[in-house]
Amino acid sequence: MGDLNLSLGLSASGMEAQATRLRHISENIANADTPGYRRKVIGFSTDHETRQVVPGPVQLDNRELRSVFDPGNPLADESGHFQGSNVDLVIEIADAREAQRGYEANLRIFDQARQMAQGLFDLLRR
Repeated sequence: MGDLNLSLGLSASGMEAQATRLRHISENIANADTPGYRRKVIGFSTDHETRQVVPGPVQLDNRELRSVFDPGNPLADESGHFQGSNVDLVIEIADAREAQRGYEANLRIFDQARQMAQGLFDLLRR
């Protein structure tokens, strides 16, 4: 039974980590047009004691900010340019799809472990 509980915990931690990643991706998409916004990225690590997935610290993407030409914008310099964000919507959508698939894979593992535990309980009741 301990292995089933471990499986449930590991898959739940994976789902939580992917949900955290999706929250940051959503924030990046929402701020794609915000001047000076830097894309946020998050990595994962493993807690060596519990073997669960843990989201790492949020880091800002160091890529250059996009230069936008809009002379009428109050943020524009003498040449009519201002710094936009470094969010690329294609990358964000691809990352969101990857996080969604990771979440779904952990959900399937969680469901399989739950079904196995239920089967074990059914056998013990007989």
